Amino acid sequence: MDHQTHFFFAVSIPVETKVIMKKYLEQLNKRIPFSRWVHYEDLHITLAFLGSAPTEKIKMAEKNVKEIVRGSKPLKLQIQKLGIFGKEDSPRIFFADTVESNELQELRTKVFSACVDAGFKLETRPFRSHITIARKWKGNEPFQTKFLEIWNELQLEPLVFEATNIVLFQTHLNETPKYEAKSIILLE
Repeated sequence: MDHQTHFFFAVSIPVETKVIMKKYLEQLNKRIPFSRWVHYEDLHITLAFLGSAPTEKIKMAEKNVKEIVRGSKPLKLQIQKLGIFGKEDSPRIFFADTVESNELQELRTKVFSACVDAGFKLETRPFRSHITIARKWKGNEPFQTKFLEIWNELQLEPLVFEATNIVLFQTHLNETPKYEAKSIILLE
């Protein structure tokens, strides 16, 4: 079956942070039943999901993003707790939550605008900075909010990292890891 490829812009997570997150994910996976855990190399913070589009339109969005983020500085971000999206008793997304950052919010607004200017119709829900770590609850019992406290229970340290680039990723659903960097835009 041929899957249509999708594109998105995201803040890249540094390799060192991904390696630490891999250890955290292994511990969480033993305790919390989700169907699909994200490969640690695929961890990121989505800024704008483009979906599938013609090459010219993707290139226009890339050009716009490069122009609009020129002069943007690297961001200090912190991961410190867990969260969910979807139904409280059967969440569809399990994520590592990042501390709110005005700088990240401003960067996301710029990237979002650049993509809209390239002709993309994007998701209009409010931006919530997060790193998806698992999808689709598969527990025999309903999800319990106590699972969100496991970060503290396992004494997982808050992770502070510097985000130094925005990446245009292409999705390859049948591969692991599934995201391929097509373009890297440095924050300097």
